[in-house]
Amino acid sequence: MDWSALSVSLHLAALTCLFLLPVGIWAGRALATARFRGKGLCEALIALPLVLPPTVLGFYLLQQFGRDAPLGSVWATLTGGGLNFTFSGILLASLIANLPFAIQPIQRAFEHVPTNLREAAWCSGLSPWQTLWRIELPLVWPGILSAAALTFAHTLGEFGVILMVGGAIDGETRTLAIAIYDRVQAFDEQGAARMSALLLLVSLTTLGLVYGLAGKRRWARG
Repeated sequence: MDWSALSVSLHLAALTCLFLLPVGIWAGRALATARFRGKGLCEALIALPLVLPPTVLGFYLLQQFGRDAPLGSVWATLTGGGLNFTFSGILLASLIANLPFAIQPIQRAFEHVPTNLREAAWCSGLSPWQTLWRIELPLVWPGILSAAALTFAHTLGEFGVILMVGGAIDGETRTLAIAIYDRVQAFDEQGAARMSALLLLVSLTTLGLVYGLAGKRRWARG
């Protein structure tokens, strides 16, 4: 087992979930409840990483993270460092690549909250913030948990985007998925098999959790 790569992967997955879940709750609720021009375009842009080849997304991010690009230039001005081939760079790339996994399950959960329930809460004197905190979040928690599980598992297995933006710097950007690729290139099949089994176990556990929650919601609705 490559413990250094596992540590980088777990660190990356945990931070990706930590930063993306608040965004997912805000964006998922807005897309589920609001009607505005360009909503379909917003949903398409969020879903784009699902169909875009990871190397293509990684290539565009690599270009934008360069010091000559606007995003890379702003980051260099603020921090004095670059984004490409750093942990900060692969974290930002992971946040972008995982947007659909964090937003879509939460959006679907908010879509099942009846509109008249929100209106009843407002008529009872609750503010929009209190309605979200005391009424809506307790109802949509399975969607939030599904989003967290999918984001965590997808980040652990992400390969193309991370390799393009971060390379394979040991202890910095070399994740477990990249370590598996390196072990195969070095003909170390046993090492690759152990790490692959770990990712397989995490993926199966995640899918079991997601489908279990979906079945629970269907059972609750009758």
